[in-house]
Amino acid sequence: MSNEMPTSVPEAVSQSINPFKAALAARRKQIGFWLSMADAYLAEVSATAGFDWLLIDNEHAPNDVRTTLAQLQAVAPYGAEPVVRPVTGDPALLKRLLDIGARNLLVPMVDTAEQARALVAAVRYPPHGIRGVGSAVGRASRWSSRTDYLDIADSEVCLLVQAETATALGNLDAICAVDGVDGVFIGPADLAASMGHRGKPAHPDVQQAIDGAICTIVASGKAAGTLTSDPALARHYLELGCTYVATGVDILMFANAARKLARDFADVRMPA
Repeated sequence: MSNEMPTSVPEAVSQSINPFKAALAARRKQIGFWLSMADAYLAEVSATAGFDWLLIDNEHAPNDVRTTLAQLQAVAPYGAEPVVRPVTGDPALLKRLLDIGARNLLVPMVDTAEQARALVAAVRYPPHGIRGVGSAVGRASRWSSRTDYLDIADSEVCLLVQAETATALGNLDAICAVDGVDGVFIGPADLAASMGHRGKPAHPDVQQAIDGAICTIVASGKAAGTLTSDPALARHYLELGCTYVATGVDILMFANAARKLARDFADVRMPA
């Protein structure tokens, strides 16, 4: 697809580097919130709460490219930086997410350095990668008004990979050594299952593995991240050196609050 700029398009002002990527590089703590509702209106509400980043989940929430786009648009006026988790690291899907303006990607189930290198190639334009060049018609370039987009796009993308199996932890040093990976995220639930403790991420063996993985990632110079709804555990991970930690999940907060409210009035329905 041609990327010639229409003569009627005004000269764009260069935008600063991705602020979330810059914060991770500077090791500034970034507190996040998980969006699993797959709803732009609630994403916008969450964007007003004061979090540094919001995770738009495509892996375990019923999102697609269009619902992701709606949420990116909804949170854009606010300070929270959106991070999109695709269902897979398929280069074709990553290309579509990048073109709609997702500049922070959290890719699940990365077990090897080879997989990590393939993801780096998928989010970079040739000659340094394989991302297809169609930005002229994409939201990422503001439909060609960002005239410098092709020059800065590679450096603007923040690529985070999820290490969430025993295999991934065994390969963690090699994954962290991959140039172009900005951070490694530990997925507690899948890691627990991989270690034989499915549904028990708080198991001491799992927690010991997470602590060790965080220390390995931090020592490599990459940004470490994870997710927990336990405030004390979140603070523990931050003290270990995690840079980006998601501290809650929208749908679980709603479900728990709704259930509590129903329980609070259970006595009204009891027979006299």
